[in-house]
Amino acid sequence: MELKGKVALVTGASRGIGRAIAVELAKRGVNVVINYKSNEEEAKKTEELCRQYGVETLVVKADVSNREEVREMVKKIIDKFGRIDILVNNAGILGKAKDPLEVTDEEWDRVISVNLKGPFIVTQEVLRYMKKGKIVNIASIAGKDGGTVGPHYAASKGGLIALTFNLARHLAPDILVNAVAPGPVDTDMLSPEMKDKLKKLSLTGDIAKPSEVAHAVIFLLENDHITGEVIDVNGGRLMD
Repeated sequence: MELKGKVALVTGASRGIGRAIAVELAKRGVNVVINYKSNEEEAKKTEELCRQYGVETLVVKADVSNREEVREMVKKIIDKFGRIDILVNNAGILGKAKDPLEVTDEEWDRVISVNLKGPFIVTQEVLRYMKKGKIVNIASIAGKDGGTVGPHYAASKGGLIALTFNLARHLAPDILVNAVAPGPVDTDMLSPEMKDKLKKLSLTGDIAKPSEVAHAVIFLLENDHITGEVIDVNGGRLMD
């Protein structure tokens, strides 16, 4: 796919991986829709970074797990751009508990709702307008190996990988669907102590930068013969 001039929606784009993806898209001439849930100030910073490359932008607040908010977000995008060519389902939360016995029903539901139900809702609403394009879901190494995080997070990301496979089969050949599964990423979600610990587990001796995850997304968007794949960006921690 030639990216220049296309319209992309990136969920959870106010910071971290989402911001890096939005900026890399803007560098390539893509008009970017920056979705956020609560941090408008950071979303505006992402917008400023994207606008440096001369593209059009739109900042839209929406909880991806709320269908009415998502529907309204998509309507705003169509009103402004007339189409959506690219969807990157990036929005996600980690959850607080790690021990299976500490995960409450409420926390389980919240993580699954944002990380798995959310991407499905956004995809459904976007598909009402996307007739040809690309979808990339941001999964996680935890969706493959269970990780050291909570069971609800691992389950949500494993489910997102399965959803990627299902959508790829149903939407080809006009819409290609893939996923990127990062290992630990250098964002403000990790403490300095945790970053140092995780670096020792990587064959590269480091953890991924958000831009490195973004580059994998760009690779999938530019390629027209890959669908139903999960690209690992984990420094060799998991080889499958």
